[in-house]
Amino acid sequence: MNMLDRPDLSDIRQGDWVDRLLPGAWRPYTRLARLDRPVGIWLTLFPCWAALFQAAHGLPNIQQLAVFTLGALLMRSAGSTINDIADRKFDGHVERTRFRPLASGRIGVRQALTFLAIELALAASLLLFLTPYTRLVALCVVPLVFVYPFCKRFTHWPQAVLGAAFNWGMLMAWAELTGHIPAGAVVMWAGTIAWQIGYDTVYAYVDVKDDKQLRLKSTAILFGRHGKLIVGLFYAVAILAWSLGGWLTGMSLAYAFGMLVIAMHLAWQTTRINLARPDVNYRLFLANILTGLLLAISALAGSW
Repeated sequence: MNMLDRPDLSDIRQGDWVDRLLPGAWRPYTRLARLDRPVGIWLTLFPCWAALFQAAHGLPNIQQLAVFTLGALLMRSAGSTINDIADRKFDGHVERTRFRPLASGRIGVRQALTFLAIELALAASLLLFLTPYTRLVALCVVPLVFVYPFCKRFTHWPQAVLGAAFNWGMLMAWAELTGHIPAGAVVMWAGTIAWQIGYDTVYAYVDVKDDKQLRLKSTAILFGRHGKLIVGLFYAVAILAWSLGGWLTGMSLAYAFGMLVIAMHLAWQTTRINLARPDVNYRLFLANILTGLLLAISALAGSW
């Protein structure tokens, strides 16, 4: 059986904690914000923490850590809501996404837009705790957040746009803690984009069959049978960029050891990629939570 036809590849698990514990009215919004699938939140949060640790050269204060943590949660959730609104007519035809609230008809577009307005208002309220310069940097990411869901209609590189938006908090962290964004911070951010192109391409191979039928684009479709090699190259670029960025930001030898561990982990991931096994590729996508955690730990250790 083609693995794309297996129901367990759906990204919504029927009967999970959302169905068991939450009132019926809350469930579609919880799923719209991806609180039941927090992998994206972790993949946004850990690089942001890494930048905070590097910019503070240690631990930031509790308010800074709280604001950026909540910001990652809210912006990731808002981005997911925008994505589901934009893709509602496609998601119902994709095995992985067919049970999402808008695709399945659990809620309507008007309700989703109201929920999005609340998410964005909460995220905007966090700007009150940041410097004017950081607020300006934050506003610059808004166009990327709104354009990303439509990228798959006209470019094979939506993963690059997502990577830039997903990790914008890294630039904001430096803006907030130091008042400027040094070259090392930009290099770290660029490395994280390369990493995200890699792991999100692995994720995109889960949907290749459906995306082709819907005439959508992705790096997985672009790379085709060469995906394993090209993903490995993007992971290598990420390691090189993170290593250079760490040197430019004054990281210690402990950071270099962390880069070695991450390099081995990404090399292991690359050897395990199987373009014909979406279930394997999905698990490898999830394994990048550990990559992000290792990056944050390396930045904290390197700051001391």
